[in-house]
Parts: sequence; structure tokens; C-alpha cells
Amino acid sequence: MLFSGFILGLISSLHCIGMCGPIAMMLPVDHKNQAKKTTQLLTYHLGRITAYMTLGLVFGLLGKGLFLAGMQQQLSIVIGILMIAFVLIPEKVFARYNFSKPVYKVISQVKTKLGSQFKKRTFKALFTIGLLNGFLPCGLVYVALFGAIAMQNETLGIAYMFLYGLGTIPMMSMVVYVSNFLTVPVRNKIQKVIPIVTVCIGMLFIMRGLGLDIPFISPGNTSLFVQSEVICKTD
Repeated sequence: MLFSGFILGLISSLHCIGMCGPIAMMLPVDHKNQAKKTTQLLTYHLGRITAYMTLGLVFGLLGKGLFLAGMQQQLSIVIGILMIAFVLIPEKVFARYNFSKPVYKVISQVKTKLGSQFKKRTFKALFTIGLLNGFLPCGLVYVALFGAIAMQNETLGIAYMFLYGLGTIPMMSMVVYVSNFLTVPVRNKIQKVIPIVTVCIGMLFIMRGLGLDIPFISPGNTSLFVQSEVICKTD
């Protein structure tokens, strides 16, 4: 289940091309020195992944709290349902509700700070651009955070979001190097794959929670294992 984060990142980066692609193409990198350009691009990615890992820590701790409450299987089912619902519910339904309104001022400040960093050509600026970019609202990052909660552990939550960020690197790098390849028809074809993969990952989380006694996918003794672990620690 942990490596589903990488798959989700790889697929969601196809969506990110439309959202974060313009940011990647505007990065203040050295286009004449390819070695330096690569290092600068990796610095930007490091900033994004750092943001994702920070979010993974927070949501992993949230999942840990639910895990200790004995809700691990129910949580996995709920997370899977939310992932699938996110894909199946029309986007216009979500548009009726401004979920980011409570933090609108914070987001506005992040965007302002992000814009100011493009005027600089330092590695610190590139890392900051990536860091702030990682904290901007994104629907598929929310889906990944569902997965981080389902990990039910802060370390695994960080690892899940690290793998998610790692999965976004190839396509986001391609935007910088071969932006002409990513035409509108190509992006439209790729977009059709995203819901299918997201639903499949959601179904895996549901199966995991159902405890169908399928090795590595849906272990049947999840609750028993947790209870035994707690007893052992108590002893």
C-alpha cells in the first residue's frame, strides 16, 4: 500500500502539468548550462517533496490517533471511499463550496511570496519556490493525504508523501526539458487515465479495510495484530 503513493504521484503529475506546469516552465534556471540546470531543477523538486513530507507528518499523526483508537480497518475503508468519491463526483459540485476560504489569506500570502522568488536565481530561491508550490491547494495532493492518513503512522505518512513527490518528478521535469511534447491533445488523453488509477487505489484501500485474508493486499487479521501489539507493549 505504501508504494501506491509513488503510483499516485506518477499519475497525478499528469494533472499537475496543467496546474504547476507553468510554474516549472517559469523557473529561473540556467538554460545554457545543462549540469547547473539539472541541479537547480532537483533543488526545486526537493522543496516540493519537503512540503509533501511535512504534510505527511501532520496527516500521519492524525492517522496514528485513529489507529490507536482501534479504527484502522474502518479508516482504510473510509479513505478508499473518499478517493473514489473525489473522482466520481463532478468537479462543479466541489466548485459550489469554497473549501479554501478559511485559509484564503494564507494561500494569498503564499502566492505573493512565490511570485517574488522568481526574480532571484539562487538555489535558496528555487528551493523556496518548490516548498511554496508544494503547499498550494491541489485536489490530487488531497487524495494523497488520504493515503497518508491511512498509513496510521507519522513515519509511514512521511514516507507515503515522499514517494508521492518522487512520482511527480519525471513528468514535472519533462515540462522543463520538452514542453513542446506536452500538447493539448496529449494532455487530454493523459487526463483520462487519472480517474481510473485513482479509483483502483481507492479500491485497494477498501479491500485492505475489509480484511479478506488476501496476503499483502487485504490481511484478515489486522485488528488482531493491533490488539496483540498493544498487549505486548503493555506487558
